[in-house]
Amino acid sequence: MSNHEHPIQGLMGTAMEKIREMMDVNTVIGDPITAPNGTVILPVSKVSVGFASGGSDLPTKDPKHTFGGGSGAGITIKPIAFIVVTNETVRLLQLSDSTNPADAALGMVPELVDRLIALFKKEEKKDQENSDELSF
Repeated sequence: MSNHEHPIQGLMGTAMEKIREMMDVNTVIGDPITAPNGTVILPVSKVSVGFASGGSDLPTKDPKHTFGGGSGAGITIKPIAFIVVTNETVRLLQLSDSTNPADAALGMVPELVDRLIALFKKEEKKDQENSDELSF
């Protein structure tokens, strides 16, 4: 600790470093699991973090020991879904129904993408058939 750094800075820095050690991007999107048939499953979790820190300079005769403080943190990791990738399809399998409209809409995005891809493939096939009919 430098002479200009207040003890609360060191306390907060240590607590934040410990939080960083406990979680990373793999906490939210887990490591992929590959099934024997080639299906890839990615676990998805919701991570909530709370952090508090505080301290006070205390009146004492020894100026080196005038600080008292503490910090704490809490982390909650809740599995919420799995992303399942098979061949050309991607599905989001939610573990529980969500009452939040934004979460429900997000859950429908992979199905919408699959339907759009199928629609474009159908149109391409129809165009190909029409061009084959016109060819002599």
